[in-house]
Amino acid sequence: MLKSIVRRSSTAGASYVSRRGFASGSAPERKVAVLGAAGGIGQPLSLLMKLNPLVSSLSLYDIAGTPGVAADVSHINTRSEVVGFAGEEQLGKALEGADIVIIPAGVPRKPGMTRDDLFNINAGIVKSLCTAIAKYCPNALVNMISNPVNSTVPIAAEVFKKAGTYDEKKLFGVTMLDVVRAKTFYAGKAKVNVAEVNLPVVGGHAGITILPLFSQATPKANLSNEEIVALTKRTQDGGTEVVEAKAGKGSATLSMAYAGAIFADACLKGLNGVPDVVECAFVQSNVTELPFFASKVRLGKNGVEEVLGLGPLNEYEKQGLEALKPELLSSIEKGIKFAKEN
Repeated sequence: MLKSIVRRSSTAGASYVSRRGFASGSAPERKVAVLGAAGGIGQPLSLLMKLNPLVSSLSLYDIAGTPGVAADVSHINTRSEVVGFAGEEQLGKALEGADIVIIPAGVPRKPGMTRDDLFNINAGIVKSLCTAIAKYCPNALVNMISNPVNSTVPIAAEVFKKAGTYDEKKLFGVTMLDVVRAKTFYAGKAKVNVAEVNLPVVGGHAGITILPLFSQATPKANLSNEEIVALTKRTQDGGTEVVEAKAGKGSATLSMAYAGAIFADACLKGLNGVPDVVECAFVQSNVTELPFFASKVRLGKNGVEEVLGLGPLNEYEKQGLEALKPELLSSIEKGIKFAKEN
């Protein structure tokens, strides 16, 4: 039953856990490492990656608690072999030979916390994990989930540059949750089948830096300006909506795990040579004057095959684009500064 539910889920997820792309017997060996696997995002993300037939080896790492998560997940009757690693002395083992490293590690957002409050704690965690990635699996695709993504991706880039392993094609900030939310909210308003919705979300991954391009959404719907403004705001504030609904007991962990699994699946398909895999992600970019920017990216055997442009923007979106740039730039610079000073 679960397989069919997961199989039927939304667009990018439509073929997720389906065996259309590859029969598990013929799919190449792929190792995926999840760093922060015992946490609120890490556990459901580990479960979802265990369900993916493209994964042959699943490596679960955290500072503690991972042997239990790994034992639990390993009983599921799918292709991948699961191994748990706990504590920094086991990090190298967890990473060796990884094709994709997904990083949900760090502390979650609590009520009243801005993404900036998270910064110092998570920045330090990301820096040490990326130092290990540079050493043990320098060619892996890195999917950064740890917030604030607008700063943690530039931190990772600086760590890799210092180690001499930086490849801009292999570093992604996972903004997929913004896309998942925008699709869901749009489908609800437009009364269209959510599985058919396609719509890019560009910019960054916090507050006003999140810019859904509803003018490019398909299927088309005649929504009023007021409705578009409300949908934009709801997409930008999606994280806060969940933090408040959980009343201090957590943040968006389940939907984030789903979005992370969908993006990792797209990366796996790209690595395996499936053509025309396109998803939005926060990457090194020339699309705007900013050094990093989220837009549609074509994924392939080397990670980023092509960073796609923004396409036609309406007036509201053009204003949103100009409004987000200063905040996004300052978050990027904050990450670079942290990496250089620490």
